[in-house]
Amino acid sequence: MNQPVARRRSAVANAVYGLLNPIPFGFFVAGLVFDVVYAKTGTTLWGKGAAWLITLGLVFAVIPRLVNLTQVWITSRRVSTGADHVDFWLNVVAIVAAVLNAFVHTRDAYAIVPAAVWLSVLTVTLIAVGNVVIAVRPSAQREYAHG
Repeated sequence: MNQPVARRRSAVANAVYGLLNPIPFGFFVAGLVFDVVYAKTGTTLWGKGAAWLITLGLVFAVIPRLVNLTQVWITSRRVSTGADHVDFWLNVVAIVAAVLNAFVHTRDAYAIVPAAVWLSVLTVTLIAVGNVVIAVRPSAQREYAHG
């Protein structure tokens, strides 16, 4: 009797995902801090810095999301769990919020407040919730975890 071989995720893809996935979150958290400081002080430096941090977060978010897309929806459909799907969609919505935030940061001076702060809060919250969903899934499902 032949046992079907369990499909596994690529070790290289897991390594790339594990290495690059935390980087955008750090940029988005720093962007949130800069947005809050800008809202409190009105110093232009903080608003421009937040715009750069959010843009860099978006640049670094592309590769982990592509790896996540292929592993959750294309190559490892049988292995991926509901937590993987929830994490994927929360990160997609967070990236959409960050793109909108980048557009908000193109406004002049103090016109970015309060929209930039709320979009930064939304982005950071969605990514954090996605990380919590992945962290609290049952241990039997962690065998094929991304990172």
